Amino acid sequence: MGEKIYVFKRFERFWHWSQALLIITMLVTGFEVHGSYTLVGFADAVDVHTIAAWTLVGLWTFAIFWHFTTGEWKQYIPTLQKVDAMAKYYAIGIFKNAPHPFKATQLKKHNPLQRLAYLWVLLMVGPMLWVSGWFYLFYDQWIVWGWDAYLSLEWVAFLHAAAAFMMLIFLIAHVYLTTAGHTPTAHIKAMITGWEEVD
Repeated sequence: MGEKIYVFKRFERFWHWSQALLIITMLVTGFEVHGSYTLVGFADAVDVHTIAAWTLVGLWTFAIFWHFTTGEWKQYIPTLQKVDAMAKYYAIGIFKNAPHPFKATQLKKHNPLQRLAYLWVLLMVGPMLWVSGWFYLFYDQWIVWGWDAYLSLEWVAFLHAAAAFMMLIFLIAHVYLTTAGHTPTAHIKAMITGWEEVD
């Protein structure tokens, strides 16, 4: 194909796959807690969900520190440049074997649509999940905090489930779009090895 460039550092790959495992664990256990199915039982699902959530909080705390100390936070600054080209590629070009309009580099790892999607997850889905999950987890403390007059368990549960569905949609789209490389597994391989093959 072309040359190989080292795009994803070791910590980024660790963070990505650990985060994916924890989010999938929380989706599976969360939908069981919601009553969608039974796999391990309600009590065990709650325990696993809670442990995975606190583990993810720890991982995100460390990842935020890492992104700011290494300057990698710049990878997520949104841009509208070439958004139309990316949208056209994903809507039509991908099915016609058109050339990809974005080439990854060490300084620009994510295309404009990826940046916007990550921003949506970071500013909309994540806060909605964490705030509703926090209130859900500490439901027995609402009276102590004086929040019982302002909150409804049904609304907190609804917001948490709605955010979980948004995360599920993001996950499905994310996994699907990993097949959009020059081979169906090229992007997955890059996230395992760190090396991206570019023209």
